[in-house]
Amino acid sequence: MSTAEPSSARLPRRPYGKTGEALSIIGFGGIVVMNREPADAARAVAHAVERGVNYFDVAPSYGNSEAMLGPALEPFRKECFLACKTAQRLRGPAAEEFRGSLERLRTGHFDLYQLHCLADVAKDVDVAFGKGGAMEVLIEEQRAGRIRHLGFTAHTEAAALAAMERHDFASVLFPINFCTYLRHGLGARVIAEAQRRGMAILALKALARQKWPADDPRKPSFPRCWYEPATDRAEAELALRFTLGQPITAAVTPGEEAMLRLALDLGGASAPRDPKSLTEAELDQLRSLAATLDPIFPTP
Repeated sequence: MSTAEPSSARLPRRPYGKTGEALSIIGFGGIVVMNREPADAARAVAHAVERGVNYFDVAPSYGNSEAMLGPALEPFRKECFLACKTAQRLRGPAAEEFRGSLERLRTGHFDLYQLHCLADVAKDVDVAFGKGGAMEVLIEEQRAGRIRHLGFTAHTEAAALAAMERHDFASVLFPINFCTYLRHGLGARVIAEAQRRGMAILALKALARQKWPADDPRKPSFPRCWYEPATDRAEAELALRFTLGQPITAAVTPGEEAMLRLALDLGGASAPRDPKSLTEAELDQLRSLAATLDPIFPTP
C-alpha cells in the first residue's frame, strides 16, 4: 500500500435523509473487528471515534463481529449511530436473530436495522414482505422503540427498487463503486429513486477495485476482502471521492483495518469541508482505469 503523511482531521458529517441526524461520511464496517482480540477491537473502535466516526455497521453474518464490536463500542454507544441487519426472510428466524444481535452488541435499541442483502425479488423481497415475513418483526420492533429507523441493503437494482415500493424506508445501503458505475451504471437508478423518495443513501464498495485477478499473490494479505481493494493511495482517493461525490450520506469501509485507516485519512483530509468533487480530467482518469478492470458486479 502506498504511504503518505496521514491526516488527523475529524471527518465531516452529512444529513441522514429526512431524520434530522448527521452521520460521518465514513462508516465503520464491523468486519474490521471480526476474530480480533478484545483489546485490538477496542483500540480500532476508539481510534475511529477519535477520528470522528459516529456510524457503525455490523451484521450477525459477519462471524463474531457483533460479539467483538459490542464491548468495544459500549463506552461510546450514546454518541454513535449503530446499524445492524438480518438476512433472515421469515418472521421467526428474524425475531430470534434480532434478539441475539441486541444481546451481543450490548444495546437496547438499534439506530438503523436493515433487511440484509436483498438480491432476488421473488426469493428475498417477496418473502420478507409476505405474510409471516421478516418485515412483520421489524415493524413491530420499531413500534416498540427497539428500532429507530428501518432500511435495507441490496446488491441488485431490481431488488432495491422493489423494496422501495413496499415500504417507506429511511435508507438504502447499496454498492456505489467507480468501476461498476462508470462501466455499466450500477446504482444510478437506485440513487435517483431514493432521492425521489427522500431516502438516505449509504454506499458499499467505495474502495473496491475489481474482482481478484487469478493467482494474485496479494490476496492472502487481504483475507477480509472478497475483491481486490484499491490500495494505491492516489487511486483510492479518486475512488472514494467518486463515491462521496454522489448524493450519499456515508460510505462503509472494507473489512480490513488498513483500508479503514486509509479511508479515514482520505475522508478527513479536507475537513471540515467534504472532499472536493472530481474534475473532468479526474473523471476521465477513472473512466480509463475502469475500462481495464473486471467489475465486482455484473451488468444490472
